[in-house]
Amino acid sequence: MLEVALWSVASLPVFAAFSDTALLQDLAVYKIIGEMANLEIAEMCARSGANCGSLFLDLRFRELVRNLLNDHPAHLDAASLAYFMHSFSETDKLTYEGESDDSKTFQFTCFNVEDPHDPSVGLINGELAIPGSLLRREVFSPVVAQVLELIEEQTRKVDQRIDALLLVGGFAGSEYLFKKVQELMGSRIRVIARPSDADTATCRGAAQYGLARRPLVSSVISPRAYIMKVKLPVEMEDRIKRPAYITRNEAGYEICENRLQYLVQKAAILRKGQRITTKFCKYSQNIQDCVFVAVLYTSDVDKVMRYTDEGELMELCKWTVDIGSLPSFRQNAAIPQPRGFYTEFELGLELDSAEVRGVLLYEGAVWGSVVFDFLS
Repeated sequence: MLEVALWSVASLPVFAAFSDTALLQDLAVYKIIGEMANLEIAEMCARSGANCGSLFLDLRFRELVRNLLNDHPAHLDAASLAYFMHSFSETDKLTYEGESDDSKTFQFTCFNVEDPHDPSVGLINGELAIPGSLLRREVFSPVVAQVLELIEEQTRKVDQRIDALLLVGGFAGSEYLFKKVQELMGSRIRVIARPSDADTATCRGAAQYGLARRPLVSSVISPRAYIMKVKLPVEMEDRIKRPAYITRNEAGYEICENRLQYLVQKAAILRKGQRITTKFCKYSQNIQDCVFVAVLYTSDVDKVMRYTDEGELMELCKWTVDIGSLPSFRQNAAIPQPRGFYTEFELGLELDSAEVRGVLLYEGAVWGSVVFDFLS
């Protein structure tokens, strides 16, 4: 397993954990929140992953051995290949240093003593000799390049300075990977380090949190704002700033169009699964008029905007909410009302590390839900 931790200390640290589960590498960005006596971890954006785990080094090494010994099938049976791969995984996989080892020859003892000599493919006196430059080009560089791109891509999602980068997990012991991470991030991150026992660091950390019965990641930091365009009763500020937006609705009341109502602000810290609710009111003329269409926007702007023309908004979706089943709507609709009637309800927003969900609420109970954004 490999994990990379990216740490930023503007006021409280921001870091990312990069996990190598042999098959898949996974990177997530977190921020330390709370007070020194009771610190917690909050996710800042969704995890990103790639099929570039350390197991792919083993697979590429096996393929290289197969190609080199294609004309020597005595060394390609299952036992021989397993012996080659075991030798590679236990030693050279972590100690290999990259370009500085290009002129070095890496030797792997053959399991099968038959057909022991063919210098043209590296079979010399019962050993397979592979040039370091060949190992770098065919085995290490493609996998390490994917790891570096994964780190680079995820750090671009965080608009904060990163002050420390910590690598933990088995593959963190790779000298070549560590050197390449330093070359990539060294000019931007002051401290790049790894614990001496990187292989068991993640297990020890998980055990400590588990024994303490303390959630490792308890919060989510919203990567963007979620906003609705709404019509609200006119306020004095609207008369001064946007008189052109003032109209009268079907019931004759003055409303201000193109107003923005924030469900969640950018960088808001929410508990995982926490529901942020906002009250709404729909005017209906009759029982058929039961659909409330909420235009949902996102924004990467830090400031809080009041009107739609104050900054760039990206339309996320039109959230169609059917309130026809709500008890208050059905009760009002059953009574003839020439001027129509209003129905009050709540819309809730829930975020976790992967998606944003919307729920329809009435008196605290959920009457409908939908997923309308997948975080990336």
